[in-house]
Amino acid sequence: MGKKIETEGKTILVTGSPGFIGAALVKRLLRECGSGHIISLDNMCDYYDTALKEHRLAGIEKASEVCGAKHTFIRGSIADSVLIRRVFEEYRPDIVVNLAAQAGVRYSIDHPDTYIESNIIGFYNILEACRHSYDNGSEGVRHLVYASSSSVYGGNTEIPYSVEDKTDMPVSLYAATKKSDELLAYAYSKLYGIPATGLRFFTVYGPAGRPDMFYYSATEKLRRGDAITLFNYGNCRRDFTYIDDIIEGLLRVLKSAPEENGSLSAAHAVYNIGGGNPVELTEFVSVLTEELIRAGILPERFDLTEHVRMAGMQPGDMTETYADTEAFERDFGFTPETEIRAGLRTFAEWYSMYVQ
Repeated sequence: MGKKIETEGKTILVTGSPGFIGAALVKRLLRECGSGHIISLDNMCDYYDTALKEHRLAGIEKASEVCGAKHTFIRGSIADSVLIRRVFEEYRPDIVVNLAAQAGVRYSIDHPDTYIESNIIGFYNILEACRHSYDNGSEGVRHLVYASSSSVYGGNTEIPYSVEDKTDMPVSLYAATKKSDELLAYAYSKLYGIPATGLRFFTVYGPAGRPDMFYYSATEKLRRGDAITLFNYGNCRRDFTYIDDIIEGLLRVLKSAPEENGSLSAAHAVYNIGGGNPVELTEFVSVLTEELIRAGILPERFDLTEHVRMAGMQPGDMTETYADTEAFERDFGFTPETEIRAGLRTFAEWYSMYVQ
């Protein structure tokens, strides 16, 4: 366990706040930080429909009206170094959670520049701002938590994925940028004493999720009567992790900053955060369909077999993701508990209300 940090009354900066994980985290922090101040920042890019981001942001504003903590939203990009410096100088955050990033494995194949801008330059700006938060003897940032991804495991064949595994075989530019973030964070931690923790997320799903994620896009297609495609002929397994479990894990992490351990180490740590129970994609689709029928999104006699197409593996994808979460469970005493059916049921119920 690392150095304990109280969130009560603290100023916490969350980038990517109208994003899927960011919005859920900010709402939870608003409930738990009492007299604190939550600063959230995002550029509201149109990678997917911004109406959903506005929906999440409205949920944050509603939560802030009934919570003790104050909320301030800043519209802008982490790639804007002038803006980031100003935010740090004006608000002096105690804790920084960097979730802002260009997401998506396949999108990175055709749009590499957006990944370099957000995931590399943007994260560098965050690190530089954290570095200078200690200038002139200031206490500065007590903990930087940042999003990595299970995609960093790339071509690894050892299952489950352990944080001790080599991650030097990325199969997408997205994965390469996330691995670069881990290396940058370690270097800044070592050089400038920034306590930093990277979290490798494993296929997060749930209400108000990202429309480009499979479960969401499949729901949209099935609702329209279109066919969905199962790549690698359906022979894929994913370690799906429900959003509430991710947020609980995140909260525990940001309250415990890593410390140096020996002359060669840095105050930096990386953890897997996943369900630890991979599910066959065909099984996942079957349960999703059943829950969409239950929620009235699909008709009762909906025949899934008529709406599934099989195809070979697509570039940049992985056949299986499976998190070894032993270190996370040991250090933070938490194991994700939400079963796939329960999580998909909550998503289906939310989706039914959202599309009305």
